[in-house]
Amino acid sequence: MAQYLPLDLPENPQLAGNITHFARALRRAGLPIGTGRIIDAIRAVETAGFTDKRDFFWTLHACFVNRPEHRAVFAQVFRLYWRDPRYLEHMMSMMLPAVRGVQEERKADAGSKRAAEALLDGAEAPETTAKEEDGDEDIEIEIDASLTASVEERLRSLDFEQMSTEEMAAAKRMLTRLSLPVDPIRSRRTAASHVGHRVDAARTLRAAMKQGGELHEIALKTQRPRWPNLVVLCDISGSMSQYSRTVLHFLHAVSNAKGAGWAKVHAFTFGTRLTNITRHLRQRDVDAALAAAGAEAQDWEGGTRIGSCLETFNRDWSRRVMGQGAVVLLITDGLDRDDPDNLGRQMERLHLSSRRLIWLNPLLRWDGFAPKARGIRAMLPHVDSFRAGHSIASLEELAAVISNRDDVGQKARLMALLDA
Repeated sequence: MAQYLPLDLPENPQLAGNITHFARALRRAGLPIGTGRIIDAIRAVETAGFTDKRDFFWTLHACFVNRPEHRAVFAQVFRLYWRDPRYLEHMMSMMLPAVRGVQEERKADAGSKRAAEALLDGAEAPETTAKEEDGDEDIEIEIDASLTASVEERLRSLDFEQMSTEEMAAAKRMLTRLSLPVDPIRSRRTAASHVGHRVDAARTLRAAMKQGGELHEIALKTQRPRWPNLVVLCDISGSMSQYSRTVLHFLHAVSNAKGAGWAKVHAFTFGTRLTNITRHLRQRDVDAALAAAGAEAQDWEGGTRIGSCLETFNRDWSRRVMGQGAVVLLITDGLDRDDPDNLGRQMERLHLSSRRLIWLNPLLRWDGFAPKARGIRAMLPHVDSFRAGHSIASLEELAAVISNRDDVGQKARLMALLDA
């Protein structure tokens, strides 16, 4: 094996063994790593050698990372596993939030909790003991990290971006139980009914003609219910990737739910281009459905061109999927660098084509959110409701008000800031 400078490796001094344990930590954090990749990584380090930690990082990165969304998790696990000087501080911030002091309000970076849990093999750390030598005395500090609320109650209000691997799995199980019911639309079409309130003159006369013109019974009719389509436009750019994956998991449950009321559910993703993933979400297996959708949409975690993507939708898809008074869910943070004038025009056209246009924006999780970005200022006047979409609780609130045409969410408050 090539010569290398000694690193502060955890416990086992054998480099091959440490690479193997590092790969296992990555696998627990969600990266698809098999035995073949581990062997390739060991051979790559043996061939390339290393005299610098940066070279070692990129050698392992090339062997273990093949998707953009895995980069952040890899970087976190690498920094923690290979003994960063801030290792202990970082692990304490992940596992003991009650003793962070002034850092308690500081949110963990995306992937940090997954990395910490992977290295601890999912341990919850119910108590921690710290020893400090002061002469011959040992001081033991026990920290009780027991939860004060139920897991589900806490997950309802937890930001999707801040969830660990275990919390995200539990949240997805909760999302599969959620529904998005909708009320029927009043229609001019009618159907025969024994308890209707309107006389069906045509059917009454036809029945009388069969009886030689004698009228024996008056036929009644009632309005036939009509159900709208649900059209979802989901932003999958870099700033929205974690939220969009979770929301798509929820939309898969909505697409396959029975009795929710929607005539059809159409789903589109957009970043730098528009992609129709409707047929993929109709698969019964959620993992297969989202994997197929991810393969179809090639612009995951890329840039954002909301205006041009909405223009493509309005030109190519609007007449096909927006009939029968469709309800449109637009899921994006509104951070766009396209021409704001064109974005405003396309939003206006989308609004006129839909029965209701509801904008879900995860940035509303911040109390001080204001419509300062050009894209948000161009889009806001053309939506019926502006709501948060960063947690299970926000999706539950959406389900409660989606049929309420008087609901505007936080649009009124933000429009006042826009006009100020």
